Amino acid sequence: MKNLKNIFTLVALTLGLITSFAQQNDNSLLWKVEGNGIKTSYVFGTFHMLPKKDFELQNKVTNALQNSEILVLELDMDDPKMQTEMMQLSALKDGKTLAEFMDAEEYTLIDTYLKEKMGMGLDSFKTFKPLLVSSMVMMGYLGADMASYEASLITMAKEQEKEIKGLETVAFQMGVFDEQPYDEQLDEVVKLLKEKDVMKDMFNEMIALYKNENIEGLYDYMDDFFNGDQAQLDRMLHARNQNWIPKMSEYSKEQTVFYGVGAGHLGGTLGVVNLLREAGYIVTPVLE
Repeated sequence: MKNLKNIFTLVALTLGLITSFAQQNDNSLLWKVEGNGIKTSYVFGTFHMLPKKDFELQNKVTNALQNSEILVLELDMDDPKMQTEMMQLSALKDGKTLAEFMDAEEYTLIDTYLKEKMGMGLDSFKTFKPLLVSSMVMMGYLGADMASYEASLITMAKEQEKEIKGLETVAFQMGVFDEQPYDEQLDEVVKLLKEKDVMKDMFNEMIALYKNENIEGLYDYMDDFFNGDQAQLDRMLHARNQNWIPKMSEYSKEQTVFYGVGAGHLGGTLGVVNLLREAGYIVTPVLE
């Protein structure tokens, strides 16, 4: 059970790297937000899980966190109830199992991969939703040498005795994924396993864009990834970005806040940077 709880914590880190329509912005993952009645705050684009060799937390980021009074992530990952709630919400309803949403060949393919990479087959997760399976597959690809910006930010915030909060609830995030049919979600997992070079190229390209702080390049990449599926972009990204702006306004009224959200949420006309500007805030890149 302890291993499952750790897995659910990592699942929470995978819920956000998606993006918006492109516009021209400076290359930066860190943005200062000022004016319009708030205390100066910062928005930082994270990469939820990546190889340790590619992980780097720049001085400008650590300084911004040090100068902030509170850390706000997509989820309040410091909430002791989060793991339990995620486990409950990840369970399939009405006695259903994953086998009902894929054929035997697909089941065997995922099962074999998880046994090889994680030491646990698909039977261990057969009563859970596909989101958990796709997260496990991604964790298997990354292996043990894995890092997370959210985990690092949380560690530093605790050391600095800062409060940690979230922009969304676990129930809301899980609900977003529930809107896509489960068989389609599993089809995407199967496609990645059948085209392992595609998975490798996907990660390498995203990491390169991230390390270059190219938030618009991340948009272009993810727009291709979703194949122009406007409904999915609206559900997974646009509505969430728009929901965050008033919450950021409320949090920053009284405190200097460091926001950490998936880097793909930053760019584009419907991205967080532009939406904050449209809401009347001065938003500038922190370049060094």
